[in-house]
Amino acid sequence: MSMRARMALMSVVATLAASCALLPLVETPGWLLLASVLLLVQSGVGAAARRVPLARSLTIAAQALVSLLLLTLAFAREYAVVGLVPGPQAFQHFSDLLQTGTNDVERYAIPAPLSDGIELMLVGGVLVIGLLVDVLAVTFRSAAPAGLPLLALYSVAAGLSDGSGGWVWFLIAAAGYLMLLLAEGRDRLSQWGRVFAGAPRAQGGGPGPGGAVAPVRTGRRIGVVALGIALVVPLALPAMDGGLLDSTGAGVGAGSGGGGTISAVNPLVSLRDSLNVDEDRTVLTLRTDAEDLSNMYLRIVSLDDFDGTTWRPSKRQIVGVPDEFPTPTGLSPDVPRTEVRTRIAAADWYAQDWLPMPYPPSGVNIDGEWRYEPEGMTLVGDHGQNTRGETYDVTSLNVQPTADQLSNAPAPPSQIERDYTELPDSLPPVVAQTAREVTAGASNPYEQAVRLQEYFAVSGGFTYDTEVEVGSGSTAIARFLRDKRGFCVHFSFAMASMARSLGIPARVAVGFAPGTMQADGSVAVGLRDAHAWPELYFEGVGWTRFEPTPNRGTTPSYTLPDLPGVTVPDLPESAQPSQDTPSAAPSTDPSCSAEDKRLEACAGALPDDTAAAGADGPPWYQIAAWVLLGLAVVAVPLAPMLWRVRRRSVRLTSERHALAALDELGRASAGGGSGADGPGPAIQVDSRHAAEIATTHVLAVWRELTDTAWDYGIAPDDALTPRKAAARIVRLGHVDDTAAASVHRVAGAVEQILYAPDPRPVPGLAQDVRGLQVALRSRASRKTRIRAVLAPRSAVRAVWDLTDRVTALRVHWAERVQALVRRPKPSGQQSG
Repeated sequence: MSMRARMALMSVVATLAASCALLPLVETPGWLLLASVLLLVQSGVGAAARRVPLARSLTIAAQALVSLLLLTLAFAREYAVVGLVPGPQAFQHFSDLLQTGTNDVERYAIPAPLSDGIELMLVGGVLVIGLLVDVLAVTFRSAAPAGLPLLALYSVAAGLSDGSGGWVWFLIAAAGYLMLLLAEGRDRLSQWGRVFAGAPRAQGGGPGPGGAVAPVRTGRRIGVVALGIALVVPLALPAMDGGLLDSTGAGVGAGSGGGGTISAVNPLVSLRDSLNVDEDRTVLTLRTDAEDLSNMYLRIVSLDDFDGTTWRPSKRQIVGVPDEFPTPTGLSPDVPRTEVRTRIAAADWYAQDWLPMPYPPSGVNIDGEWRYEPEGMTLVGDHGQNTRGETYDVTSLNVQPTADQLSNAPAPPSQIERDYTELPDSLPPVVAQTAREVTAGASNPYEQAVRLQEYFAVSGGFTYDTEVEVGSGSTAIARFLRDKRGFCVHFSFAMASMARSLGIPARVAVGFAPGTMQADGSVAVGLRDAHAWPELYFEGVGWTRFEPTPNRGTTPSYTLPDLPGVTVPDLPESAQPSQDTPSAAPSTDPSCSAEDKRLEACAGALPDDTAAAGADGPPWYQIAAWVLLGLAVVAVPLAPMLWRVRRRSVRLTSERHALAALDELGRASAGGGSGADGPGPAIQVDSRHAAEIATTHVLAVWRELTDTAWDYGIAPDDALTPRKAAARIVRLGHVDDTAAASVHRVAGAVEQILYAPDPRPVPGLAQDVRGLQVALRSRASRKTRIRAVLAPRSAVRAVWDLTDRVTALRVHWAERVQALVRRPKPSGQQSG
């Protein structure tokens, strides 16, 4: 393998090693296999272009073009010309996929489902980084700067991931980069000559002192020390957290088995996008025996850790799912409650790590790898488990406290009060000040909570607007209180923060508001039902839902007492109990009866999602086959041109190598002499070697001259002598005197090589051939010029060469077989 080919292979290895840092970002690693195949093809195109050789700019352009064709074949072949060449529709499809991928990145935390948009971003990004590494390390032969794009790739992965196992990915990426540097180092050492490469070997075959291994070994030691420093130093540096909606989902780590914590989709990041979707796709379909659907909120997770910039789940211990859940914290036997049974079916495209359930749950029946978090009474998937296509049964409690029970609630336990009233010092004072002003005159925490709810939902002048940016930083809540525009995230964050400032334990719940009743009695929950609401703790009742967001959900009945100054808000139509306005659209559930099916009163419980069909894409081997077919479609028509360019380059550059070799032989034999019996044997060998080099070079140049003339319509005539063949080319080509002199000079060099007793190469023959090419091109028609480039006639020699090689190989193996047959038997086996 040539040094350039080895460097190209190492650049691919280094890029793939750095790309491994992206694996924790998505659920499935299949994209890396596709990226590997495309990256190898991209690198192979670069190696072929450099072997021709093409100019550096053309080599880079060829690799970029092939990369675009590969991406088109993998992601947009339905919109491309003949499935390969991208057009306006293909570029529009790329734009749509990138926009979808960007939204998915914002919507999901680690690990995200591998959507088409995310896969395009991953594969395309790896190809871009691979191209940069190949250009720097191979085309420009500078491996050290190639570490910058590799570092950028690793930094993006490290910045998006939650940091779990980051040192492993760093080691893999660093090892790939060191291999690239080592390959370049060997290349440079091999060019330094005998100082390193030619050192004597010690006894036993090992390298002697000062051998080539010493610098390589030193480089390895330096690399290991640098890696160690890079791993140790960050341990002493402070960490930084994200913003108000930290998309990394910090606080929820990776775990397995029955303990630890588990990574999950960030439940807040997707809220704004879900509320603004053009099509309200059905996420969940449920059937329940609850009499009042206004309280059928499906809770996903609770956010109880507030640091002034973000609400997020605390890191809490998880256990196996119990058969029966314990009684909710703080709920006393005196509070009225009813048991509700609900069957929930998730859409096959909805991949959520947290399990949506009514709160508080008392039991759940579901298959798969799920774990139970006791503090929040939530279920979270383990080992990649999510809600996609799941159907499960939940038993829950419909807690119905009275206003008196909430008003007379005793003080919360000290542990709950300490954990759930904590506020950071960075919270602007206006938050607590506004809370005190709004709740002035309230006689207990319950009245304070009701006044806060009324302030946001009715009397405060707030407007529900899903187009408002979420915001980040400690001033986000203060800005919301000033502008008075936002959606459920703003309202729930602000009320929970203000409740904590008043000493009321508070947290934020994320999930879905009550869905829409269907004609068959089921309830459809759509993307636009995504919601967030505050939960406040009252001893004897437990965690209690409040609804400060106007135009969303339903206001709990226990928050509407006859208190002075408290008005009952008129709920808008969209917030009224959904069972009062059942949808006429049919819906089917696993429990749909045969009679309903006969009457066509129910359809699919989950709508057919054409976008989700085939979302995983074709298998990698099919894509690889299409890639190879596309390359064949492109390469076959260009094969004659590429072969001709390569052959011309080899023939004409042989002059430089021949002169250098002859010069080296001359210096080597300069110290020799002639003895009494004539020249020494070394000088005789050098003379024969020089003659062979000169002959090979001159004949190669002559062949290139005749093939150049052939490409422009002057077929060669091997029956003519070199002098007559040159005269024929000059006559038929109508070339000028300068080009004619060049042709005759090459012919004279051929005759000198063939017939002179001491042949020597003539310098400048390659330039003479180029002069003939320019002359023929200037006099040829456009059609002839195009054919000479794209379909040169002399390219038929490739077929002839292949035929000769096949024939020689056949003769060689025939001789080998005959030799084996005729081999005499050992003496011990001869018959006597």
